[in-house]
Amino acid sequence: MSELETILRERFGFDSFRPHQAEACAVIGGGQDCLLVMPTGAGKSLCYQLPGIARGGSALVISPLISLMEDQVAKLQAQGFRAARIHSGRPREESRQACFDWREDKLDFLFIAPERLKVPGFVEWLAQRKPSLIAVDEAHCISAWGHDFRPDYRLLGQRLPALRPAPVVALTATATPMVQQDIVNQLDLQNCRKLIHGFRRTNLAIELAELKPSQRADGACKLLAKGENLPAIVYVPSRKECEALAQQIAEFTPCMPYHAGLGADERDSAQAAFIAGDISVIVATTAFGMGIDKHNVRTVIHTALPSSVEGYYQEIGRAGRDGLPSRAILMWSWADRRLHEWFLERDYPPVNEMRSLWNSLGHGGADFDSLCAELELKPNVLGGRLDKLAAQGGAIIDADGFISQGGNDWIEPYERQLAHKHDQIDRILNFAQGNGCRMLALLNHFGDRDDGRACGKCDVCAPQQCVLKSFREPNEAEMSALRLIMGALLERDELSTGKLHRDNFNEKQLSRRDFEELIGALEKNGLVFTMQDEFEKDGRTIQFKRACLTDAGRETGLELDGAVMLPDVVGAKSANKSTKRSGKAKKPSATTSPADPEAVETLKAWRLQQAKSEGVKAFRVFGNKTLEAIAATKPATKDELLNVPGIGPAKLEAYGDGILEALRG
Repeated sequence: MSELETILRERFGFDSFRPHQAEACAVIGGGQDCLLVMPTGAGKSLCYQLPGIARGGSALVISPLISLMEDQVAKLQAQGFRAARIHSGRPREESRQACFDWREDKLDFLFIAPERLKVPGFVEWLAQRKPSLIAVDEAHCISAWGHDFRPDYRLLGQRLPALRPAPVVALTATATPMVQQDIVNQLDLQNCRKLIHGFRRTNLAIELAELKPSQRADGACKLLAKGENLPAIVYVPSRKECEALAQQIAEFTPCMPYHAGLGADERDSAQAAFIAGDISVIVATTAFGMGIDKHNVRTVIHTALPSSVEGYYQEIGRAGRDGLPSRAILMWSWADRRLHEWFLERDYPPVNEMRSLWNSLGHGGADFDSLCAELELKPNVLGGRLDKLAAQGGAIIDADGFISQGGNDWIEPYERQLAHKHDQIDRILNFAQGNGCRMLALLNHFGDRDDGRACGKCDVCAPQQCVLKSFREPNEAEMSALRLIMGALLERDELSTGKLHRDNFNEKQLSRRDFEELIGALEKNGLVFTMQDEFEKDGRTIQFKRACLTDAGRETGLELDGAVMLPDVVGAKSANKSTKRSGKAKKPSATTSPADPEAVETLKAWRLQQAKSEGVKAFRVFGNKTLEAIAATKPATKDELLNVPGIGPAKLEAYGDGILEALRG
């Protein structure tokens, strides 16, 4: 460790290691194969760069994105290291010189794209002088179960043995336990040490807002008009939206678009301007971001549901690398699921169509253009299908680009991959609908249990701190439905949510979707919690959800006035529907007079002091609507106070004297 610490100070200019870096450097520097899973911004790059220097010789780094390579090489060269890269964006002469420098031991680091390993003779050229260390960056790309699977990465395991006995380190920020094991298997890591660390981001507040697609651009502009939310990255689902939103934002703050349809020079210019601080916002598709090291990004906004939890976690990880408070905001709706399913049907055609492609390859080797003409498919469509067929062994693409038929056992793994893609959509939708701490949900997804604490910052833990989502009191129909739900759970706790809905409502009164949103509101307000359960039926495992009262829920009972706040979008469909079996008679409207502004401010000050003394959120004492009704009527007695909408016997007992005293003051 003393040698590593000396290199850290003298060669890299750092006084100390970040958390978990020292252990990783010691393992890799000692020559052991390693899988390193650490979040974006935790300093993974140093974990192969420092051991590469410590071991002497030259380290080979396999990296999937040109922007990632360019960024890393520039930083290493600035630190005085000898680093080069070979990828499709470099001039041929420079790539050849990099090869000669490698063979003549003139490099500390050589970065290559995975596609280069397919070039005839390239691996043999590298093997003329074995690397001291092999680093496979963004290693989740190797796994068919990862969120960014790349067939060229899948073939790495076949090409690395010629470069051994160098230790191999696989690095990624986003890998579920299943993906972690697949990486180890595919790269054939020997006696692999798994280092899985630090998925919790203590400075990141996650906020989700259910908005129609037509509302999201305005929502993004509203947030970005405030300087404290800048710099920012805005992720959008399409190139068209990327261009339009960037133009809209540029009207009030410097902004540029970034997507794969732009030329390389345009993308490089946008990226450089953002990193340098010349623009404060970049609007991008998922083509932007891997390996981008900008420490002061304050906000990451998604204007649509991402395709996977892994991809979402990686993208929000670009906020707050400097450790200062930052926010990730996700705008979504059910329409996003339909869009993802459309993309999935486009990118993963039915098995019978893939079988037709496979059969056409049985006529002998074919070149790509001839195959396009024969099958009447556009090049991008055929290319995507061939990649998926080759990944499952159903197609063989040689170094000259000729395509031939592979084995006939590709159908089952293709169907498994399709099912996995559907599962990824389900999981990100479940995350969006979740009623628990957002950070804990992410930690559970990646198998990082740490200490299990709620984050205290997200829209569930701290709704009063939301910057986009707003809350309101339930309307009459919603309050009646909430009391029915609470009454049923008071009679019999731990009911399945399906039975709870069927026994108390019909679909016309309250749809299952709106019912689940009300259950979610009770959970977010600490009155109910839900848990997953399952049973066996006809040989299948059926999963369902149970609703249970918390201690606070049992204490509150049916006295829900002021105890539940709903996101503005919740119950929009059911707001004007009548609900039978009302739990309590409707209170008469106390007044239509306007609220006295001075009285409202006095009551809000009283409410804040009361909430602090109880250690609860302010809206749990009273909602704004109730305070405004009190300020409008200015009741002088408890009997008059009881007539105010939102005040029941329990609230009167708890807060009546305090309210009247505040009003007299």
